[in-house]
Amino acid sequence: MKGIKTINPLRKNARTLRKEMTRQERHLWYDFLKNLPQTVHCQKMIGNFIVDFYIPSCKLVIELDGAQHTEPQAAEYDAHRTAYLQSIGCRVLRYGNNELDTNFAGVCEDILQKIG
Repeated sequence: MKGIKTINPLRKNARTLRKEMTRQERHLWYDFLKNLPQTVHCQKMIGNFIVDFYIPSCKLVIELDGAQHTEPQAAEYDAHRTAYLQSIGCRVLRYGNNELDTNFAGVCEDILQKIG
């Protein structure tokens, strides 16, 4: 109906996720992605999904995965989401939280190479 504002639950969830980033998401955002010359979006809605980070100029999605992503149901969901994102022309990079903790410089270098 015209004039009635509806609340998209996905948009509300994205806003909450931006406010409550994980330690690794904050580290990657504040110590690297925020300073890139490209525009980078945090907790971006794409279709019916929310991605951790999105760089629209190169259609690059960056996902940070905690331990819960190794469980079968989560892995299946991630595969479905990745397939959708790839079907619309996005490239998806996935890094484990432990990889970010132990090799931050390597993760940043990999992202820079993919941005090209």
